[in-house]
Amino acid sequence: MDNRQAIGSWLSGPRAAAEDAGVEFGYRGEQLGLPEEGPGSIARPGRRIAALVIDWALCMLIAYGLFTHGYNQSTGNWALGIFFVLALLTVGTVGFTPGKRVMGLRVVAENGGGRLGLGRVLVRTLLLCVAVPALIWDRDGRGLHDRLSRAVQVRA
Repeated sequence: MDNRQAIGSWLSGPRAAAEDAGVEFGYRGEQLGLPEEGPGSIARPGRRIAALVIDWALCMLIAYGLFTHGYNQSTGNWALGIFFVLALLTVGTVGFTPGKRVMGLRVVAENGGGRLGLGRVLVRTLLLCVAVPALIWDRDGRGLHDRLSRAVQVRA
């Protein structure tokens, strides 16, 4: 086998090279016992990013209108604080933020699909606000913030 195939190219990545070599990864969420498609399946990255954009826009609008009365340097800081409170309260009570609701997603516990406890929601939200853990994904497409809080974002 050519070394270039084993390493993968910068376009397709090492996973595609491994699949070409015959490695079977299964579908996203299979290890968690989730269905491949439909309700309860792992949420795709596009929907999750769209939900985050909707939530961030809502938080910026609230910060802009209620706290900074116009856009300035503190608007982003206020928006981050509002995002923290919004995510903590909504995910902790109903299992989704307004953006996740619009995109048809919810956050559930990885072990049984129930709602997360307050401590796990707090850990998840803190890590999400740091942003770096949300940018590191596992093979199921879950961010590090979801792995550490033992949560998974699924289609509603």
